[in-house]
Amino acid sequence: MEIQALGDVVGDSLQLAVEAKRAEADLIVICGVQFMAETAKILNPERKVIIPVQDAGCPLADFLTPEMIREAKERHPDAAVVVYVNSTAEAKALADITCTSSNAIRVVASLPNDTILFGPDANLAAYVQREIPGKTIIPVPPGGHCYVHVGFTTADVEAARKKGSMIVCHPECPPEIQERADLIASTGGMTKGAMSGGDSWSVFTEREMVCRLRMLYPDQVFYEKSEAVCADMKKISITDLWRALECEEYEVVLPREIMDRARQAIERMIAVGA
Repeated sequence: MEIQALGDVVGDSLQLAVEAKRAEADLIVICGVQFMAETAKILNPERKVIIPVQDAGCPLADFLTPEMIREAKERHPDAAVVVYVNSTAEAKALADITCTSSNAIRVVASLPNDTILFGPDANLAAYVQREIPGKTIIPVPPGGHCYVHVGFTTADVEAARKKGSMIVCHPECPPEIQERADLIASTGGMTKGAMSGGDSWSVFTEREMVCRLRMLYPDQVFYEKSEAVCADMKKISITDLWRALECEEYEVVLPREIMDRARQAIERMIAVGA
């Protein structure tokens, strides 16, 4: 929460991508994980982009390699490649378009292709498939996942019901959780009043999201799962931020060719919108 309080922009992946493209400051500091910093650099290549901690990665992003995309494309040459923003710059460079959890359905629906290669989150792919049954969504790889979101179980659903709360889950949660939830929403959707219809909610996503929801909607009750922690998102401390600002470390450097190709995919997503 301390880092959020100091941020000029606090938002989900789509909001951060849009604001990174608009940023006019000479220095952009991303207090998140590596793929977020890479996305900011891709969209604003002339600015210096830094991330305060070098090893703030994303295990979900690591599931998808460029080789997997190339192999899947060889098997399905007529398919479009949709890559979640929670991915490496190299993966984005091979995509036709990127997406976030907030706009995945709209992005996929905008494509003329009947078959979609979708990675790296298989649960988000399943969510899109359920919402757009007319297309064939092929997850690449089949088992890609966010360890925080797959940590939610049907026992958590039962516990939430005993509290009398409604359940909102992120689309990275497993299908059996999505099917039992009252609402499926991205983090951006959660902050925009998606849960206005209930007095109390159990929030099935990273626990710090609940802190933000309590600030935004003080008249509602929100429950978090204390074990739902993204270790990499917790790596940046106030001390790391101050040091990064003083030393301008650690700079994100990417090959120009990778940035140019990835930028096309990201800008197509931004054009589609939320």
